[in-house]
Amino acid sequence: MPWDRNQMAARAAQELEDGYFVNLGIGIPTLVANYIPEGKTVTLQSENGMLGIGPFPYPDQVDADLINAGKQTISELPSSSYFDSAQSFAMIRGGHIDLTVLGAMEVAENGDIANWMIPGKMIKGMGGAMDLVAGVKKIIVVMEHVSKNGDPKFKPACELPLTGQNVVDMIITDLGVFHRKDHDSPFRLIELAPDVTVEEIAAKTTASYEVAV
Repeated sequence: MPWDRNQMAARAAQELEDGYFVNLGIGIPTLVANYIPEGKTVTLQSENGMLGIGPFPYPDQVDADLINAGKQTISELPSSSYFDSAQSFAMIRGGHIDLTVLGAMEVAENGDIANWMIPGKMIKGMGGAMDLVAGVKKIIVVMEHVSKNGDPKFKPACELPLTGQNVVDMIITDLGVFHRKDHDSPFRLIELAPDVTVEEIAAKTTASYEVAV
């Protein structure tokens, strides 16, 4: 059966390495904070000026002044530090963040990503998406495999306004995992969610990719 949102986040957390500085996007990616592998030291960074984010707090531990870039309440750690957004974006633009996990509305077979707006719909703003895909060393996208109306989201080319070109390294959906070794290589299907078949993914994907499962 397909992975749920927490299982997708847990799968993304398996890509974290000891010593990594990591930025988590809005939506499913925020759940990754709850699944950091035991024994690994990972420092989470937020665009709104926090380095060292703990897991989501229990209801009786919520501090309304502690939020991430998506305005969700978070917890702090003994090692947490705070700074203004200019310093935060300097970390991102300067290449000091090792990995980011982002949501997306579309990903193209060449690694393009569209995740910030749908024309005609009101949006709150760009956020840090364009800076993250341009400045972070590794980009992982976590998203549902198809849209609410059943259209594939991993496709030959993005139709929505782009966030970045040829930037995505890994795609984790509720059906499986796609990875490419570098930005000149095609994506390869390397893992299936339980009871999901290669044929099911092929039927719900219009992008070209290789199969390695």
